[in-house]
Amino acid sequence: MSSKYEVVITSDRTMMSNHHGKEFLGFVATGPPIVVPEKLWMWIAAPKLKVSNDGRPIEAPYGLRKVEAKLIDEGFNAAIIDPDYLDKYVDSIKVLMIGHHDYFAYGSPSIEWWIITGVEPLNRRSFLKFMETPAVRRARERGVKIIVGGPAAWQWLYELDKWRIWGISTVIDGEAERVVAKVVEKAINGEDLPDYIYVGPLESPSVSEIPVIKGASINGLVEIMRGCPRGCKFCSVTLRPLRHIPLDKVLEEIKVNISHGVKSAILHSEDVLLYGAKGIKPEPEHLIKLHKEVMDIVPDYIAWSHCSLATLKYSEEKYRLVSKLMHEVVLQKQEYLGVEVGIETLSPRLAKVVMPAKSAPYPAEKWPEVVEDSFNIMHENKIIPAATLILGLPQETPEDVAKTVEYMDRLKPYRSIIVPMFFVPMGFLKNTYWFRENMVTQEHVEVMKKCLFHSLYWARDIMNKFYLKEPHLAPVRLGLKIFMRYVEYRVKRIIPEIEANIRK
Repeated sequence: MSSKYEVVITSDRTMMSNHHGKEFLGFVATGPPIVVPEKLWMWIAAPKLKVSNDGRPIEAPYGLRKVEAKLIDEGFNAAIIDPDYLDKYVDSIKVLMIGHHDYFAYGSPSIEWWIITGVEPLNRRSFLKFMETPAVRRARERGVKIIVGGPAAWQWLYELDKWRIWGISTVIDGEAERVVAKVVEKAINGEDLPDYIYVGPLESPSVSEIPVIKGASINGLVEIMRGCPRGCKFCSVTLRPLRHIPLDKVLEEIKVNISHGVKSAILHSEDVLLYGAKGIKPEPEHLIKLHKEVMDIVPDYIAWSHCSLATLKYSEEKYRLVSKLMHEVVLQKQEYLGVEVGIETLSPRLAKVVMPAKSAPYPAEKWPEVVEDSFNIMHENKIIPAATLILGLPQETPEDVAKTVEYMDRLKPYRSIIVPMFFVPMGFLKNTYWFRENMVTQEHVEVMKKCLFHSLYWARDIMNKFYLKEPHLAPVRLGLKIFMRYVEYRVKRIIPEIEANIRK
């Protein structure tokens, strides 16, 4: 068994889990293990996956599946291996590849939970423990080349000591399809590797260079589009060219998932409603065809990874597209549809500065109205958004934050989770400052309070009507309710402390 693969791809347990088949539960792993023991918290957020006899997980993170597929297509003996089975391979492999969405919990919402509770998030704890397991330690001692990458590759630049101590050979930052085979070949041949590889927009793979996954992805996630045309300055995705994945490729990957017993599909794009569009205005025919063909073959449910609020509003006003998709297609088989959306700020002035095209085709000055109208549309059509707000954006003023506080009240009637995030320098703003706890103002505290109580109210409604209703998930449901009560209690205690520090 141990001699079968020359390249093993893996991650820690918070990544290598299907989160009880509920993608949103994966976000629980960004929080700290509090109230209940860490092992129980880990089970709630990231239970172990089913694996084959040789340790290959039945489902695996989509990004790792893409790397695995590319290497197999290039002729390498490569496979994704569950972290619990890594010890069976480290004595013979030549390359160990590791991917992650948030290695050190510097992304959102991990860093917010860390600051609010003062406790390291579960994902960070899990990854640090993984890198100190006997299997990874033995791989280092044998001189196995360790290559890391994924959406959180940038975080290694802030952990240079661990980079050195853990013997990381190369960090690949960006879309890997064009570079990964060459790097792995050099590693296998014992050649020197560059410490850091940044894959810029000009090196982004074309559609023909993006492989079809060979094994099932976590909860059936499949990519329908890469890149984003809106150009928000704080986002790294907008630096990449826009590419639409052909429908036949999308369906092929869904069939791969179904063949391995994964009955759901999460359509992944920075803006699902722009699938097939040539600009920022949707093409109804492409979207209706996509959803009908996907729903025809998916046994269980679908979800959207992300959509733009401006596209959603325009789609409904121009074509009644959201209503058609939901009532004529999606809601024929399921009760609701989940999606992530970005509010980021409710200040028209700040929106115009840092994300001037996010509201297009509507003017940036109308951004708060775009947000409210879109939330109304989603509420009426049983789309449940998890939304983000960014605190501490460059050029933000107290008046901008006050505008966000003011407009938050208009979102109260709409079923949603709204999560405040501290600004992390990425995209065009990657050379600016981090937003830290000592920069929090009274206006920021007001935003956080409004987000918290809005989200707690609607989280209970969502759980009562839609989420975690299966009997076997009753313990998970109970754990989440306990966590929400603790968060409410903790925030009520910590906010006066923060406000007192602000007054000092």
